[in-house]
Amino acid sequence: MTRSTTQRGNTGAAGSTWRNWAGNVTARPAREASPASAEELAAVVRAAAEDGLRVKTVGTGHSFTSIAATDGVLVRPHLLTGIRRIDREAMTVTVESGTPLKRLNLALAREGLSLTNMGDIMEQTVAGATSTGTHGTGRDSASIAAQIRAMELVTADGSLLTCSPEENPEVFAAARIGLGALGVVTALTFAVEPLFLLTAREEPMSFDRVTAEFDQLHAENEHFEFYWFPHTDNCNTKRNNRSAGPAAPVGRVSGWLEDELLSNGVFQLACSLGRAVPPVVPALARVSSRALSARTYTDIPYKVFTSPRRVRFLEMEYALPREAAVSALRELKAMIERSPLKVSFPVEVRTAPADDIALSTASDRESAYIAVHLYKGTPHRAYFTAVERIMTAHGGRPHWGKVHTRDAAYFEKAYPRFGEFTALRDRLDPDRRFGNDYLRRVLGD
Repeated sequence: MTRSTTQRGNTGAAGSTWRNWAGNVTARPAREASPASAEELAAVVRAAAEDGLRVKTVGTGHSFTSIAATDGVLVRPHLLTGIRRIDREAMTVTVESGTPLKRLNLALAREGLSLTNMGDIMEQTVAGATSTGTHGTGRDSASIAAQIRAMELVTADGSLLTCSPEENPEVFAAARIGLGALGVVTALTFAVEPLFLLTAREEPMSFDRVTAEFDQLHAENEHFEFYWFPHTDNCNTKRNNRSAGPAAPVGRVSGWLEDELLSNGVFQLACSLGRAVPPVVPALARVSSRALSARTYTDIPYKVFTSPRRVRFLEMEYALPREAAVSALRELKAMIERSPLKVSFPVEVRTAPADDIALSTASDRESAYIAVHLYKGTPHRAYFTAVERIMTAHGGRPHWGKVHTRDAAYFEKAYPRFGEFTALRDRLDPDRRFGNDYLRRVLGD
């Protein structure tokens, strides 16, 4: 006897290959499902259990690790989208898990609301972004997951579990950044605030100056980040601070020139040339690092925090104790200068306050993030291995959705509450219904 399509949650045929955004991860699931409700998703999980299959959900594939890959049931959440409710008294919004951040940001802005902080890309689903610890930069405001006030998920036995600081608090403490290991997220409730304005000040600065003044720049600005261009002494800095207005957005023409033509179109050509002819990379880096001029503009948050990213790449990012960031960055610069490496992508540096989420890269410590990228198709192992050696020497914690080689033995030492998370996983998913090879490596089995 076979189950109906409805019972399986719109289960699709087997055999299609899934690829992530960067193209470095593929999976061939036994079947796919596209549930349109939490109840349909629960049915998918129960059916998978009966058939002895594992279950993983994929969002938009913006993780560079195989965190979402499966040979079992691949759940696509594109029907689990939209805002369930806005509570203006509590100042929260409850949103379906498959909703892209872009749609959430646009919908909130229309309602005169905003998240407090966000990353620089908004293509991800809300569940994918939070489950992997996606973050922006902030002196006082933390990752997207730290803005969660309640959540709902389907657990391994097919039941629906809600959690918050008051309801199932031990699950809430871990599941906000759950790596897909504790259940399938179906809805998230975020704290929101009235829509506000940010003034962005973008300015070139030398490597020596920005590293010497890093602590001061961090302390004086609500959101500070900078990009260093390898093979040069040049950086681009960005300071975002709240503003009383009036709004003064980037001009349509100048915005297109800098954000599309230079940052995407010309940069794409430069990366392609550098991949084909590596010796030209340093010269291209010197040109690229001087291409963007200083500018100041004021706009609503998502138009300041986020940028279009059309050039595809691979990325590794480590969170360090904030006081270690400058030393690690100087070591990184020295390593590149004495090596034959040719690095076409800038190195990104951001910060975050400590939070209380068990597997957050900022868990219990104020953090700085150093992210390295390479153009898609460029051999990356030598560069990323050298970077990882520097970062781990400083007690770094890798981003869960970006390239790294760490395992459970490392994380047990890196995260004081690692055992708390794995014990909860043993309770919620003893048969590893939501497991895969990546989770076996990073969490143990």
